[in-house]
Amino acid sequence: MHESCGIFGVFAPGQDVARLTFFALFALQHRGQESSGISTSDGRELKLYSQMGLVSHIFTEDILRKLGGHIAIGHNRYSTTGSSQQINAQPFLMGQGDNVMAIAHNGNIVNSEALNAELSSQGYVFKSSTDTEIIGQLILSAVETDWVKRIRYAMNRLKGAFSCTIMTKDTLYAMRDPLGVRPLCLGKIQGGYVVASESCALDHIGADFIREIEPGEILAINENGVTSFKQPISRRALCIFEFIYFARPDSQIDGQLLYSARQAMGAELAREYPVEADLVIGVPDSATAAGIGYAINSGIPPAEGLIKNRYMGRTFIQPDQHLRDLGVKLKFNPLRSVLEDKRVVLVDDSIVRGTTTPQVIRLLRKAGAKEVHMRVCAPPITNPCFFGVDMATRSELIAAKMSVPEIQKYIGADSLGYLSLPGLIKAVGLPKDNFCLACFTGEYALPVQLEMDKFALGNQRGNCCQMPSPGS
Repeated sequence: MHESCGIFGVFAPGQDVARLTFFALFALQHRGQESSGISTSDGRELKLYSQMGLVSHIFTEDILRKLGGHIAIGHNRYSTTGSSQQINAQPFLMGQGDNVMAIAHNGNIVNSEALNAELSSQGYVFKSSTDTEIIGQLILSAVETDWVKRIRYAMNRLKGAFSCTIMTKDTLYAMRDPLGVRPLCLGKIQGGYVVASESCALDHIGADFIREIEPGEILAINENGVTSFKQPISRRALCIFEFIYFARPDSQIDGQLLYSARQAMGAELAREYPVEADLVIGVPDSATAAGIGYAINSGIPPAEGLIKNRYMGRTFIQPDQHLRDLGVKLKFNPLRSVLEDKRVVLVDDSIVRGTTTPQVIRLLRKAGAKEVHMRVCAPPITNPCFFGVDMATRSELIAAKMSVPEIQKYIGADSLGYLSLPGLIKAVGLPKDNFCLACFTGEYALPVQLEMDKFALGNQRGNCCQMPSPGS
């Protein structure tokens, strides 16, 4: 399961904004590893550099030196709309003359196909296969000349999840969709302000956290400071998986530290599904905190029985079939001396398709574990996500096809316990109405097409391969 993207923006005269953006994106690398990019403005010209790959692989001192200016936005991508190729790397540069802008987006627009058809019929040409370009073209299509009004026009036409940073020649803008599906926060740094998907990015560059950007809010940041433009909202729908899995444990969302919330999930699991065992293992790294929470509450000692290769999946060299067959062995290596003849509680953040979990359990048994009791920090996932998570179709979700006893048998566990929805909400410590819980309940915050095609926009345009430019 993958989140869509990480975004960042900074307005800071006198600061090396390209370098600040680089380190912020480095902190947000977990939100997307397909491509990365930085766009800057010096008040006269917008510059852009983006490539496929990790932040640390893409940018050099020479590249950052050429990205001068006092405003910047940056993006790490994991694709949920559009294929993984250079054409879709963000930020995008769009427009021309006084209408030039750069945009970076985290989320997923559920009415993107309809908007694409409408804008195409009006003569707008799309060069990528992402919904981010649709947001940009929608902004540029507005009849208003004021940028805030143009952004508000687009916001009112868009359906779905969209946290965005937008940059003109002289102003940084940030917007968050009216449901607040994806996180976005505001911070202050010497000489200016920053916005980021997560507060951990602020910590990495020495910025002070100010507050969350509210659902439906637009911020304009320039030489006059920060100006906020809000609108009434009917409900909130923050993705609950930001707390369970996506966001870094050292980030804060809605005043809650993610590490503490995940530890509380483990504690709730121990209360709901106690078992006699010798040690508790949290699947690294996403369930480490939950494993500690389970251990503390149950009195069963925690242990590090699985060692994770943290560079797995970060190479473009594909394994041959023999290495593919090893599967999880490439990602996790069990410690036999820790596991042998032990009854193990294995804590994980979720079970989605049910492809990885059986392999992990087999690894533990092969390393000598006598019993393996599976505990999951989320309720059974029975419905797909359409708001910026590349999860699975409903037919691929194991909990949509099997009962809990059937899943237990399939994964090869001695027992299986999923955290209840009330237990999850209690652990998070925020009102249930703050969240989108559709993956558990099937109750979506917006009407959705139940089988959306991730590559629909690319299919319409034949996956053309030209990057949007200032003259587009």
